[in-house]
Amino acid sequence: MPALNVSEDVKSRLNMLLADAVVYHYKLHNYHWFVKGHRFEELHKKFEELYNNASQDLDEIAERVLSVGGEPLGTLAECLKISQLSEETGRPLPEEMLRNVIADLKTRHTTSMSTIEAAENEGDRGTANLLDDMNDRIEKDLWMLESSLPRE
Repeated sequence: MPALNVSEDVKSRLNMLLADAVVYHYKLHNYHWFVKGHRFEELHKKFEELYNNASQDLDEIAERVLSVGGEPLGTLAECLKISQLSEETGRPLPEEMLRNVIADLKTRHTTSMSTIEAAENEGDRGTANLLDDMNDRIEKDLWMLESSLPRE
């Protein structure tokens, strides 16, 4: 039995975040495996760090969904249906990989911010706190990745 009476809206938002974290995780694995070029070592390591963080995020989000009485998405197919992110089907160049990851992080950030707001409106500090911590890391990752792009 959940400790809080959390609305279906917040549960749905959490599942959206879960779906995005799953697709993001898979995309980062793809980039980790297929990155090539002069930035190989740097990006190979960075993508691994990011997918490890995403793995932790998706586990924590799924457990939060369960703890508030919801049912987390359990298959990749379910995640792909509701994710705002698209899976990677090609072999982009390293700079495009970075731009795609940045775009995905911005989407994850926006969605988590709106979920924090919804949770706070319901007095659901547990969800807000969980997402605050994730957002701190997302913001740092965004800053670092955007700083690594060539100046235009």
